[in-house]
Amino acid sequence: MDKRIIIAGIVLLLIAGGVLCRSQAPSFIRNAPPSKPTLVAFGDSLTFGTGGGQNGSYPSQLSVRLGREVINLGVPGDTTESAIVRLDDVVMYDPGVVLITLGGNDFKNGVESQVTFQNLEIIIGFLQAEGAMVILGGIDLPFWGQDFTRGYQKTADKMGAVLVPNIYHGIMGEPALMADRIHPNGRGYSKMADHFFKALKPYLKQ
Repeated sequence: MDKRIIIAGIVLLLIAGGVLCRSQAPSFIRNAPPSKPTLVAFGDSLTFGTGGGQNGSYPSQLSVRLGREVINLGVPGDTTESAIVRLDDVVMYDPGVVLITLGGNDFKNGVESQVTFQNLEIIIGFLQAEGAMVILGGIDLPFWGQDFTRGYQKTADKMGAVLVPNIYHGIMGEPALMADRIHPNGRGYSKMADHFFKALKPYLKQ
């Protein structure tokens, strides 16, 4: 099926459900405790693990902490718009939990924050409607990026998603943890994995 048709279907579904309106999101898209075992990490180069070396990505290191597979669907350069096109790649795994890192490339490319977070609402709402619990990784962008920083919190609140407020916490600005000015190295991704593990742990079955 043409992915443009899939996108149109996603948008129409979510408009019908009220996701794109300004009112409170309807209950059907609220996060529910994961009822299915599969975990998927979905996003950009921060999910892919650029700069982390072999097995250094945060999904790989999170998998070790959990003792179970975390499927890595990270694509370097991914934006919120291009990620929408890949949603069918996520749902084919029928995930119980989806971890998201998206938005950094939108900011870098000059995409308006309103567009970015509307796209994130579409992504989160679609995954929740498919039965997945969503954990959204936020980015704290000081100075020029405050609209983006606030947008993650607002989006998580509206959609009922679990928020990691800043996936770069304790990493950005630490040369020993960075491969370049944007991407962590393996040690940095280890800390990122800790952030996601802390957010996910309360929802795991004991």
